[in-house]
Amino acid sequence: MADAQRETVIRKVEQHLRKMSRQLIKIDTEGQALQYLSDSFRNKLYCDFVGVVFVEEDLYVPKTWSGNVFEVRDSFPMPVDQCSDQLLEHSLTDKEACSMASACHLFSLLKKSGVKTWFTVPIKDELHTFGFCMIGFLNYVPLLEMRKHFDEFGQDVALAITMTRNRKMQLKEIEGIEWITKNLSINSPFEERIEEITTRAGKGTDAEFACIYLYNDLDNCFIFQPPSYGQMKNIKQLKVKHNYFLKEHFPFLEKTGGMQLTIPISMDLKTIGVLHVEKKRSGVFSEEDLHVLRLISNHIATILENARLYNKEKENRNRLHFLLEYQQALVKETVKHEGFDGITSMLGELFNEPIVLFDRFMHPLSFSIEESKESLIPQLRAEAEKMKRKKKPYIVLKEYGQAYSIWPISGGDDVLGYLAVRMSGNELDDYDQIMIEMARNICSIQFIKQKLVLDATEQAKENFISKLLVEMVENKESILQYANLFMWDLFRPHRVALLSITLKDDEVEGCNLLEQQAKKSVVWDYIRVLVVEKNKEILAATFKDQYVLIVPANKGMQDFWTRFYTSIKKAVKRSGINCHVFIGIGGKADNIQEYYVSSEHARQALNIVQSRFRDKGYAFFEELGSYTILHHLEHTKAIHLFMENQLGPLEKYSEGKSMDLIHTLRVYLVNNGNAKATAQELYIHRSSLLYRLEKVESILEVDLNDPEVRFNLMMAFKLYDMQGQL
Repeated sequence: MADAQRETVIRKVEQHLRKMSRQLIKIDTEGQALQYLSDSFRNKLYCDFVGVVFVEEDLYVPKTWSGNVFEVRDSFPMPVDQCSDQLLEHSLTDKEACSMASACHLFSLLKKSGVKTWFTVPIKDELHTFGFCMIGFLNYVPLLEMRKHFDEFGQDVALAITMTRNRKMQLKEIEGIEWITKNLSINSPFEERIEEITTRAGKGTDAEFACIYLYNDLDNCFIFQPPSYGQMKNIKQLKVKHNYFLKEHFPFLEKTGGMQLTIPISMDLKTIGVLHVEKKRSGVFSEEDLHVLRLISNHIATILENARLYNKEKENRNRLHFLLEYQQALVKETVKHEGFDGITSMLGELFNEPIVLFDRFMHPLSFSIEESKESLIPQLRAEAEKMKRKKKPYIVLKEYGQAYSIWPISGGDDVLGYLAVRMSGNELDDYDQIMIEMARNICSIQFIKQKLVLDATEQAKENFISKLLVEMVENKESILQYANLFMWDLFRPHRVALLSITLKDDEVEGCNLLEQQAKKSVVWDYIRVLVVEKNKEILAATFKDQYVLIVPANKGMQDFWTRFYTSIKKAVKRSGINCHVFIGIGGKADNIQEYYVSSEHARQALNIVQSRFRDKGYAFFEELGSYTILHHLEHTKAIHLFMENQLGPLEKYSEGKSMDLIHTLRVYLVNNGNAKATAQELYIHRSSLLYRLEKVESILEVDLNDPEVRFNLMMAFKLYDMQGQL
C-alpha cells in the first residue's frame, strides 16, 4: 500500500513539473514566473510552503514565498557561507540533508521548525546560477528517486528566468530606441541632447549620478560635457598624458557588480568619450544596467556621427552656394573685361591665398599677391618650368618655405595657360578641388575668348597681307582700312621679312605632314608671343604657308636684327621643338606698291640664307652683292637652261653617291681655286680634293683654271641660290 501511494505521489509530482516547465516559458516577466512557480506547487502538491530564493552578493534572499511557516521565511536574508554549497549544485531532500544539518543553518532551521518532508531544487543553467526553489511539508511525504526530475525542472526554471530577463531587456531596448528617436533631434542644441542622454542613463540604471566625458585630441584629455544627471562632484578634466588605457582612468569600465559603471562611446573603432554612472540607489550595477548603457552609448555615437555628417553637409551646401555666387560674379567679369586682373583679384579673395596666372609659355599674365612678395614670381616661373618637364603635381619654393600647386588651364586639347595657387596639392579636400576646377574653367573661358579675338585678328591680318603683297594693288581703300584697324602707319618706310621654320630630322621622323605643320605652328606661336608681340611696331602674320614680318625701316640693320634674331632662337628653344629658323629681309618700302617688291627681295634673301648663310641665320637683300643685280633678270627658260648646262651633269652624277661634287666645286670656287684652303674646309686630304676636281672637269668637260669657266660656274651657283632649285 505504501509503495502504491509513493508511486502515485511521484507520478503526480512528475506530471506537475512537466506542465509547470511548459507554462513558465510562456510567462513574460520574472516576477510572474516565480509567483506562478510557488503558487502552483502549493496548490497542486498541497505543500505547506514554497519559496524561491536567489543569491544576491553574499546573501540568500527570498523572491517569492507562499505558505504559513513564518519561522523559515523570517530567517531570510541568510548568509550564503552559513549554508551548504550543495544547495546550488543539485537537488536535496530532508533524508539526504540529515547528516549535514549541523553544518547548514537552513537545514537546522527546517528541522527546528517541524518540517517533516522538504526538498530543494537549484535554479541554474549552463551560464547562470540564480538560486534555489524550496518546497516543504509539515507531514511526511514520500519523495524518493525524484532527484533527476527535480534537477531537470531547475534547469527549465533557470531557462524561463533567462528568457523573461532577455524579454525584459529587449523591451527596455525598444523603449530606449523609441525614446531616443522621439527626444534626441539633430536640430536640438547639443546641451539639450546631453541633458536628455544623462537623464535617461541615470533613470534607466537607477543611478544617482550620470555624465558624459568626451575626448579632446588637442588637449589629450577627457572633458566633462555638462549638464549631468545629479550633482557633479568628479574631476571635470581627466588628463590622459601617456597612459591610454581607459581602465586606469575609469576602473569600472564595462565592469558590473560595483557602485560605478562606465561605457565607452566609440565611432569607427575610435573611442571618442565615455558614459559614466555612479551610486545605484538599490544594490549594485548589473548586466541589465550594462546593457542599457551600451544601448545609450551606441546611440550617442550614432547621434554625434549624424550630427557631424549633418553639419558637414550643411557646411558643404553653404560653401557650394557661396561658390555658385562667386562663379556667377567671375563669369560677369569675363563678359565685362578682356584681361585677367579682375579674375585673379577675385580668385585671390576666394582662396584667401596668393594667385599667379601664367600663359602657356609660363609668362606671368596677372597675379593677386602682396607687393613685398612679387619677387617670388620669377622664382615661381623658373620652378614651374622644371615642374612642367618633370610632371610634378606641385612645387615648393624653398627660399620662402611656401608650397604652390600649379594647374594647367585647358581649352579642348590645347593647354592655354597655368594657374598657381599657394597651397599644397597633397592637402586639397573635395571643396578645394571644386574651387580649383571652377577657377580653371573661368580662366579657360577668358583664354578662349581672347583666342577667338586673336584668331579673328590673325585672319584680318592675313587678309590685309594678301591684299598688300601683290604685284598690282587693286583696292587701296581696303588696305588703308586694315592699316587703320591695326593702328599701323602704312606710309612710314618698312621692310618685309620672311621667316622659315625647318624641322630637324628627329622631329620629322614618324610624323605626317599635318603633324609637322602643327609643330611649326607651335614654334611660330612661341616666336609671336615671346618676341614679336613685345615689339608693338612689328606686324606679324601668316600668308601662303609663310611667316611674314613687316618691320619699321628705322630699326638698325645690324643691332636690332641681331638682338631680334637672338630672341627668336631663345623662343624656339623654349618651345622644345628641334628646328632651324631663317630670316630673309627685303629692301625698304616707301609706298603701297613697293611692299610686294620688298617681299620678293625677302624671298630671294631667304633662299640664299638657307643655302649660303645658315650659320648667321638671316640676311638683308641689299648686302647680297651681285644677287641684287641677278634679281632683276627675267625668270626665263634661258636662265634655267644656263643653270642646267653648268651644274646639271654634276647634280645627276652625285645622286645616290656619298661624294657631293657640287658642294666640292662651290667650296673650291669660293676659296678662289686655293686647293689647300678648300681641302681644309672640306676636311679631306689634298689628294682626295685633286681627284674630285679632276672628276668635275671630266664630267663638265671644262678647265677649272680658265677664269671664264669659273665665272660661269659662280653665276650658275648664284642663280641657283636665288631660285632655290635647278
